Amino acid sequence: QVRWTKTAGSASDKFQETSIYNETLRIEGIQRVQGGRYYCKADNGVGVAAIKSIRVDVQCLIDPSVILNSLGGSFSNPKKKKKSISLYIFLGNEPPFAMTCMQMKNVLQQTLSEPARDYDVSFSLIELNVLFISNILTCGVAVLALEYCTKPPCNLPNSPMRFDEDNTKAPPMIRLSVNDTVVVDPGQDVLLNCEIIAGFPAPAVTWSRYPGPLPLSAQVRGPVLFLRAVTPADSGFYNCTAVNNVGNPARKNVNLVVRTMTNLTFQITPDSNKDSETIQMHRDLKLSCHVDATPQDKVNYSWYKNGAPIFGSGRLIILRSDPDMAPGTSSLEILDMKFQDLATYSCVANFPGSRVPELRVDVNISQNSVSPPVLSVPPGGQMISVREGANAELACLVTAKPRPPVLWSRAEKLLMPGGRSITETPDGRLRLRNVSRDMMGAYRCQTAPYNGLNIKRRGGTGVLLITSNPPTLDPVFQDVRSRNYQMVTLRCAVLRSNPPRLTDIRWFRNGEFIRMPVPDLKETPELKFKLEPTNNGSYECRVSNSIGMSTCMFNVSTKPYYAEFYFDTPNPVRIQKGNNYSYNLQWTQRDPEATDRIIGYWLMVRKVFQNKQNVFAKQIDLRGKEPEKGVLMSHTISDLRIPLAYEVRLAPITTYSTGDYISRTIQYSERVLDHVCGFEDERICGFSQDRSDDFDWTRQNHLTQNPKRSANTGPETDRSGTKEGYYMYIEASRPRVQGDKARLLSPLFNVTSVRGPKGSGRVPYCVSFYYHMKGKHIENVFEKHLTVRSIASVDSVVWTKSGHQGPDWKRALFDVSPSGPFQIVFEGIRGPSFEGDIAIDDVSITIGKCKQEN
Repeated sequence: QVRWTKTAGSASDKFQETSIYNETLRIEGIQRVQGGRYYCKADNGVGVAAIKSIRVDVQCLIDPSVILNSLGGSFSNPKKKKKSISLYIFLGNEPPFAMTCMQMKNVLQQTLSEPARDYDVSFSLIELNVLFISNILTCGVAVLALEYCTKPPCNLPNSPMRFDEDNTKAPPMIRLSVNDTVVVDPGQDVLLNCEIIAGFPAPAVTWSRYPGPLPLSAQVRGPVLFLRAVTPADSGFYNCTAVNNVGNPARKNVNLVVRTMTNLTFQITPDSNKDSETIQMHRDLKLSCHVDATPQDKVNYSWYKNGAPIFGSGRLIILRSDPDMAPGTSSLEILDMKFQDLATYSCVANFPGSRVPELRVDVNISQNSVSPPVLSVPPGGQMISVREGANAELACLVTAKPRPPVLWSRAEKLLMPGGRSITETPDGRLRLRNVSRDMMGAYRCQTAPYNGLNIKRRGGTGVLLITSNPPTLDPVFQDVRSRNYQMVTLRCAVLRSNPPRLTDIRWFRNGEFIRMPVPDLKETPELKFKLEPTNNGSYECRVSNSIGMSTCMFNVSTKPYYAEFYFDTPNPVRIQKGNNYSYNLQWTQRDPEATDRIIGYWLMVRKVFQNKQNVFAKQIDLRGKEPEKGVLMSHTISDLRIPLAYEVRLAPITTYSTGDYISRTIQYSERVLDHVCGFEDERICGFSQDRSDDFDWTRQNHLTQNPKRSANTGPETDRSGTKEGYYMYIEASRPRVQGDKARLLSPLFNVTSVRGPKGSGRVPYCVSFYYHMKGKHIENVFEKHLTVRSIASVDSVVWTKSGHQGPDWKRALFDVSPSGPFQIVFEGIRGPSFEGDIAIDDVSITIGKCKQEN
């Protein structure tokens, strides 16, 4: 089984399980928040699951078109025609980002009539994307060249923008050919004209809609929007926008409403003052009528008695909007009901002057035409049992005049199937498809007040739904390994079963039935036997009830568990004579005491990308020393050719069997940092923390640093001066104590040629980095050691610095000439006080001597 998981950002974030169980994870329409590290975990129940990770970085894209709008301005010095304006900057990118810097590149053009000092242009960023500029001459054309830059994670290059200001420009002004709200019938054509009445240069007009895009049938012809044969789905707010890059864009909105009318319902309310539930003479009666319409306030209701219009009188009162009912409800009240009031009453709803068809409902009123509802569950319907995956029908019968619909809900505020809290059924029968276990439980039914008597609801009747399913067992699969001639017990636990009574339990080995005494169906299925070389294999327990069967699978063997490679070994570890190298293979043994004693390992080495020819296969003899759990074992593989890559396979051996092989690839490479490492990536260019030190270096920037950190110590930003840039940092505050060390290791750099050009000795390497050491207690206490670490782990200090070095970043560079593969180690030591933090940034290691700066 393959499962995908994801972390939201940093490595410390908890796993967020996904619902993806597939070898391929597809992400459509990816957003920046979906970036991060994805983990693919493959598990077949045998040994430790295999895990691979993939990092997804979602890049930012910016539309190169940028609009600058003049928000207008005033003349600060009319005699010299000097003007102050504001520029509003629209950045056409998704997602938007904040501008972090702006720079005036060119001062305005000088003219012969004015001295240069009159062109003292000043500007300031007064709010997000708004730039206020003063002292602009408007007697001629003023040209401003601006520049904006972005912040990580986009890291887009700076982009220049140009804006021309003169006295002939005017912001756009528009007006619409229709009112703010347009109400039409379905099928009508709609023409919206956005007329431009001012603006220079000529504004460009665009149309949009909220919510959603413009309808597919919409036709845009410049400022004109044409909608043919509108439907209710075309309703919404249509926006006209005119832009000419001068001042604010001009905008107008029109609300388009397409008339609709559906679902006409009625209610009969007996005399509520007398708490009546039947129609009685000499008491009051109210008939109510409601239709779902758009717009609701434009609906007109008409009442009829036996086909004749009803006009309000002393005993017949028509309420156009009944305050006791839902908004948009009309009611007819009959006071002191008499024999002549028994008739057929009709309610008609329509839109005056509209082509939308009117809706009509008829209600017959007589002394025996209404009766209160009575709810009941049919015999045998109180408890419904259905097989999982089948369909079910819950019934709640109602007798009433008129017959109201029935509303279904679930106990304990659970949602109904489909995600709603209530489900309406006109006939009182709730039909469920593909019943699952989460649908099991109590269901309740009650009457609805509309299309019936408006009285106290009848409810509380319950139906219990029980799903029947085959037994759920644990484990589904288990890998069992043991020593030979030891007793093995296999258990297949029944977690749940409906019906709970089991009908059969059977055990199989390699597909063949195992004859054994009849098991007790009330106990946990169990199989005990002595493991021998002849009865290794696949065991299966089949458990059944009256619904179906489920199985537990066991793979039983005496094979040892596989080894686990240790991947922190430098690659490679030693250069041999000629063009050869060797590798120190390291591994641990998983659960070595679970099976028979491991006496050795099979080692197979073959070339990669060359038909995978076996170079050699050999047995590693442990010479009586048994592997211990968690203890590292090693073996040196010699005579590997530079620069070939090899596949190494390793399997443990016992007296009776050989375990599974595991493999890894040894890839030789000569590497140096091919770029300046600014620690902008979480992988920090292959640098790692030394496990033998007291605490670690921390990757941070201005935005992630602790706001409660020690004052007057540490850098404010990285070496480039941006708040978003990262650097490596050690904090001297608690729980650090004097003498604690933090060591940061570079990747291992291989050296195959131990000598440089003729007469120059060993090949030189240039190490360059920037450091920041600020703090009043740093003098003669804090040291930063740069160490060349050889394969034999012998450190030699090649550069050191102590004491307060000021508030600025400083650069260090020097040459090293290693005799073989080497690492660079940055070591910081904590002094007697918390005021003295250290940071490094922009590290580079290149072949050749350093070029000394003037």
